[in-house]
Amino acid sequence: MQNKQQLCGIDEAGRGPLAGPLVMAGVVLIEPVKDLADSKKLSSKKREKLFEEIIQASKYHIVTINSEQIDDMGISACLSYGLKNIIENLREFDYLFDGNCTFGVENIKTMIKADDKVHEVSAASILAKVTRDRIMQDYDTLYPEYGFKSHKGYGTKSHIEAILKFGRCDIHRYTYRIKNIDY
Repeated sequence: MQNKQQLCGIDEAGRGPLAGPLVMAGVVLIEPVKDLADSKKLSSKKREKLFEEIIQASKYHIVTINSEQIDDMGISACLSYGLKNIIENLREFDYLFDGNCTFGVENIKTMIKADDKVHEVSAASILAKVTRDRIMQDYDTLYPEYGFKSHKGYGTKSHIEAILKFGRCDIHRYTYRIKNIDY
C-alpha cells in the first residue's frame, strides 16, 4: 500500500440477511477521523456520529444493490458489480477490500478483518452499515409486521416467525433458503 491518501478502503453491509439490500462503500480519507473501528463494534449512536464526520473528511462512493438484483444476479456477482462500481467512481487509488476474496475484480487487495485494522476500511464499514440500517428503518415503516427496524432483515427468530405468519414481502431475497421453511 502507498500512503493513506492514496488508499480506498472498501466494505459491505448486508451480505447475509434474508431481506433488504446489499450496501457497499468505498472511502478515501482526505482528513483523519478519530475513533474509527469496525462498524459492528460501535453503537448505532456512535456510527451515526462518525458517518457525518466521514462524509465531511473523505471522498466516498456508496453502492446499493436491492434484493431483486441479488436474486437475479446472485450475491457473488453483486459483490463483483459493487467493487467495479466503486473503482469506476473512485479512480486511481490502491483498493483494499475487507475479507479474503476479490470476486474476480482486478487491482484489489484483500485483508481479513481490515474493517478493524485499517481506517479507510473502517470508514467504509460505517458508511455501508449506517446506509443499510437507514434503508431498513424506512422498510420497517412500509412493512411494520416484519420488525425490520430491530433485526435489519437478518434471520432472527422473530423475523422467521413473521415470515411464517405473513409470507415474504417485496424486499425479501427469495433465492435465500430458510431452514424449516424452504425444503
